Amino acid sequence: MTRPESTSRRRLLAAVGAGVSAAVAGCTGSGGLGGEPSYEDGNGVEINASNVSNRTTSEMSTAAALANQQPSQSVTPLDPLSVTDHQFVVEGGYLGSTVQGTVENTGSDRIQIVEVRTRIYDDAGNLLGRYLATTGDLDGGETWEFQVIVLEAPSDVAAYDIAVLGTPS
Repeated sequence: MTRPESTSRRRLLAAVGAGVSAAVAGCTGSGGLGGEPSYEDGNGVEINASNVSNRTTSEMSTAAALANQQPSQSVTPLDPLSVTDHQFVVEGGYLGSTVQGTVENTGSDRIQIVEVRTRIYDDAGNLLGRYLATTGDLDGGETWEFQVIVLEAPSDVAAYDIAVLGTPS
C-alpha cells in the first residue's frame, strides 16, 4: 500500500526538480549577455554533385589544418551581433565546402572577439560536424565577412544552421 504513495512522491519530486531546472535555465536565456546561442537555419544547401569534386589528400590535409572546430569558452550571445547574410558555398582547391556570410555589430561598442558557429547535417538530419570562424576587434557599426571551412564532402551536406557570439571589450 505504501508503494503507490512512494512512487507518487518520487514523481512529484522529479517534476519539481525539472521545473526548477527549467526556471533556472530560463533565467540565463540568450538576451544580451549569457546563455546558449540561438541558431538559425541555413538557406538550404543546393549542390550539383556532378560539378563538384572532393578535395585531394593534400587539399584535405590543408583544410583540416585551417578548419576551426574548437569553440571559445569566452564568447556568449550578444544583442549587437547579427548574421546579416550567409550561404553554403563550394570553393575550388583546399577550401571545398564552406559557409560564407557577413556579421554586423549593430551596437556602438567594440566587440573584442566574434565567433560564427555552424552545425552541418546530412539529408537524414544527422549532425556531421561543427565548424567555426573567429575574428577580433569588431567596432560598433562595422561588418565582418566570414568564411567557415567545413571538412565534410559537399555531396554529404544537406543542411546547416548558424549562430554568432562574442566577447565585449
